[in-house]
Amino acid sequence: MKPLSKATELFSESAIREMTRICDAAGGYNLSQGFPDFESPQALKDAAISAIKKGYNQYSVTFGEPELREAIRMKAASYNKIQCHTETDITVTCGSTEAMIATLKAIMNPGDELILFEPYYENYGPGGILSGASPRYVRLTPPHWSFSREALSAVFNEKTKAIIINTPNNPTGKVFNRGELAFIAGLCNKWDVYAITDEIYEHIVYDGAEHVSLASIPGMADRTITINSISKTYSVTGWRVGWAIAEASISQRIRKVHDFLTVGAPTPFQHAAVAALASPEKYYIDLRKHYEEARQFLVDVLQKVGFKCRFPQGSYYIMADTTELMSHLGVDNDVAFAQKLIEAVGVATVPGSSFYSFPEGGRREVRFCFCKKWETLYAVEKALKHLID
Repeated sequence: MKPLSKATELFSESAIREMTRICDAAGGYNLSQGFPDFESPQALKDAAISAIKKGYNQYSVTFGEPELREAIRMKAASYNKIQCHTETDITVTCGSTEAMIATLKAIMNPGDELILFEPYYENYGPGGILSGASPRYVRLTPPHWSFSREALSAVFNEKTKAIIINTPNNPTGKVFNRGELAFIAGLCNKWDVYAITDEIYEHIVYDGAEHVSLASIPGMADRTITINSISKTYSVTGWRVGWAIAEASISQRIRKVHDFLTVGAPTPFQHAAVAALASPEKYYIDLRKHYEEARQFLVDVLQKVGFKCRFPQGSYYIMADTTELMSHLGVDNDVAFAQKLIEAVGVATVPGSSFYSFPEGGRREVRFCFCKKWETLYAVEKALKHLID
């Protein structure tokens, strides 16, 4: 038979979702996949039920219900300092994952170079490959996950088409500051490069860190595609409602790709998303407070049992060094460690190598998430203590 797609031979299935399947089969505690195990806000669930009862059960406008696009416009203006047009600049998608692949397919041509900071969220690599891009990588260096301005400048060239910036960052928790974003903006303008920003964790920042949208930096409004979703902020990862904001000529292409990928995001959940974006300020304060406390708790637990880790600036992930515990569990790499941790104590994490272009980059790292209810976190503490008993 004729060979199948060569592109699909260049990446594997998601390590994150694989660890969830392994965890579920073992009946363990899932600190691998970044979804909350506590209830989403009742007001949002009521809004979704109401939308279904009102008959919002058929196809929506392909690129998003007008009410939701207007809510996104208002939120982008007030929180992100991004000015955009409801009718031409916003595309509602099936989550931020679809927004990312639709954007890449809309702007990349085979052979164009795509810059990625690593460690990176594992979807970006396959997304680049499926769009025909040639990836270039720039390391984020612990403990502060900073990048070398010289190294970043060196990868920009005439072939560079786009750069992806994820802030707050998954998996490191880094929040790119205004100075770093201004430096990236300067390179994008110098080399005529598009910037794709994944800002899904925008409300989950700590210790006075400020979330800055790259599109708000002078000179970047027309060359930035801002991607977001209701999944993480409102704890509804299964609803699959995201969006991409870009100037009209870019959005027109994103909309065409989106149309033939998924047709449209779930209609009743789009209407519920309008209610989500209207949440009072207290909601965001309470959300951040819970995650601050969970962050403190899990970092303390991990450090006590032998992991080396620091407090993330944003998101709800912790990258942890496993060096001191590997010999204790009789393993010598991140994949074996993650599997052994489930077998030994029933706690699921993600192998660090899945976030790098070369496996050696994360061979002694794993990623934990703390978007869990206290019952789960207390159970994890008890389970992990067995590592030092």
